[in-house]
Amino acid sequence: MSGRKPASSSFGDWVERQIREAQERGEFDGLPGAGKPLPGLDTPWSPEDWALAKARREDLDLSALLPPGLAFRRERERLREDLVRLPSEAAVREVAEDFNTRLKAAYRRPQEGPPLVVALLDADDLVARWHEVRPAPVAPPPPPPAAVRRPWWRRWRRAG
Repeated sequence: MSGRKPASSSFGDWVERQIREAQERGEFDGLPGAGKPLPGLDTPWSPEDWALAKARREDLDLSALLPPGLAFRRERERLREDLVRLPSEAAVREVAEDFNTRLKAAYRRPQEGPPLVVALLDADDLVARWHEVRPAPVAPPPPPPAAVRRPWWRRWRRAG
């Protein structure tokens, strides 16, 4: 930059002059992508397209972009698949109750996007499934037999 904009020139002229001087100094030479067209210039972009492209480019979670009906459906499927990771029956019931509470609240709100058609989770069914899919508990190894020590006076007698 060459300092502040002079009061006598317009903003556009001042910016163009800055760019032209930088080009003359060679500051734009050797930049990555030089001479290549910008991708996506010929296609119109909506805000949703931009957000989706940014989320994919930065490897973000795309579930936040889903309409509520699809997001609840996906979450329901993942909950049923991830039962193995839950540590106890109480945790399974807690997860089911939390999901059902949020789903009931979504049913009470005005619908956005496709209709919300997701069934509530049955906590008893999830607990039964949790018992089926969780690995059998590993029995701890038996403790080693305790060494029998003789009383000190018997050890003393034998030594003498």
